[in-house]
Amino acid sequence: MTVDAPCEISSPPGTPGTAGPPTAPEPTARNRALALGVIAAGVLTLTLDGSIVTVAMPAIQRDLGFTSAGLSWVVNAYLIAFGSLLLLAGRLGDLIGRTRMFLAGTTVFTVASLLAGAATTPAVLIAARFLQGVGSAMASAVALGILVTLFSEPRERARAIAVFSFTGAAGASIGQVLGGVLTDALSWHWIFFINLPIGVVTLLVARRALPSDRGIGLAAGADAVGAALVTAGLMLGIYTVVKVEEHDWVSPHTLGLGAVSLALLAAFAVRQATARTPLMPLRILRSRSVAGANLVQALMVAAMFSFQIIVALHLQNVLGYGAAATGLALLPAAAVIGGVSLGVSARLNARFGERTVLLTGIVLLIGALGFLTRLPVDARYVTDVLPVMLLAAGFGLALPALTSLGMSGAGEDDAGLASGLFNTTQQIGMAIGVAVLTTLAASRTERMLTTGHSRAESLAGGYQLAFTVGTGLLVAAFAVAFLVLRPSPSRTNS
Repeated sequence: MTVDAPCEISSPPGTPGTAGPPTAPEPTARNRALALGVIAAGVLTLTLDGSIVTVAMPAIQRDLGFTSAGLSWVVNAYLIAFGSLLLLAGRLGDLIGRTRMFLAGTTVFTVASLLAGAATTPAVLIAARFLQGVGSAMASAVALGILVTLFSEPRERARAIAVFSFTGAAGASIGQVLGGVLTDALSWHWIFFINLPIGVVTLLVARRALPSDRGIGLAAGADAVGAALVTAGLMLGIYTVVKVEEHDWVSPHTLGLGAVSLALLAAFAVRQATARTPLMPLRILRSRSVAGANLVQALMVAAMFSFQIIVALHLQNVLGYGAAATGLALLPAAAVIGGVSLGVSARLNARFGERTVLLTGIVLLIGALGFLTRLPVDARYVTDVLPVMLLAAGFGLALPALTSLGMSGAGEDDAGLASGLFNTTQQIGMAIGVAVLTTLAASRTERMLTTGHSRAESLAGGYQLAFTVGTGLLVAAFAVAFLVLRPSPSRTNS
């Protein structure tokens, strides 16, 4: 059984530019496979960069003289640029060509990686990280759109999405392993330099493998006012959220900037409802599968931040693991996620439907975070951590199913927009997860320290609270998926 039939989101008659360029010849199976490999390699590099820096932060701080507050901008600069530009980049990919946008984004990201690796001052590194976020947004926003237009046959598309989902799900864990190894064996500079050969090879192969597309033309959605509103609103909103740890949720800083961000996004929505050529046609949100999948993803990603980052913090700050040991300890999660997403997820989606597989995956993740809520100060890896790594298989089930649902209502002309929207909700979910979970964990740690608990006990208590809240977010994601992504009685899987 599958979810409701996709909403028709084709452009209304008479919209300028909707005819688009002539249909290109159908790519061969070999070209599609090569294109999938190129996109997977490119997106894996972009995903790795989001996590590879986390285990190198202490070394970066020592070498460049970052303050404790300034160090957070090594992550925040990337996150703000990436999260705020995804929606715009996705739509521009539809208009000027998704392959062009992917190549341009990969170029920007590769050049920015060179600048980041060569940085000798905090300001240069932060600027390079922001530029990395820009390039990553340009390439990531259209990657999924390229895939769904290349692979139109349902089973082939399911397998392609499984590969794509693996790069996102396992990339974070692989990044932590690679970051620890490179930092310990060479230096933190190499966590950025490693992107250079990968980026160059990706560009060379992509020029041959990816389909040539000219887009539907800027006239079909060149809404400069809308672009400015959504980019400013998202950038300000993400900035506000990542600064919550410094200013608190009810501070004038948070409430004031949050209100301005919401006003900008509301103005963007009004603009899209009235503009002759909207940047983001609101018809895309009429699809229950698209809207529901994006909401589920935001909740799920916010929760999984506690798995991806806070487990690593517990291993290092409470159990005393080094950078490389922490990365290796997280490696089983990457292995099971990869095995499930690449090995069985497509077949399970075809047989049981994306909704059923998604719900099953979320249940496994609830079990994983629920297990972590009792993670003790003297935890043993085999009995207390490894079982959680294995339950991470739920992410390998949930993400491909969720990705299929999130793209199911998108027509060819809006595939880039749907891809950008799906990636945007992922980044918003991550930003909210960072702000909420780290703030709660830090507050509880401080309270426990003031009542006489040891530093290790206080840190463990704060992390346990984060795991508990993360579990609650996953329960909410399950409820939304169950209630909103309801199967249509008129459609069944073969």
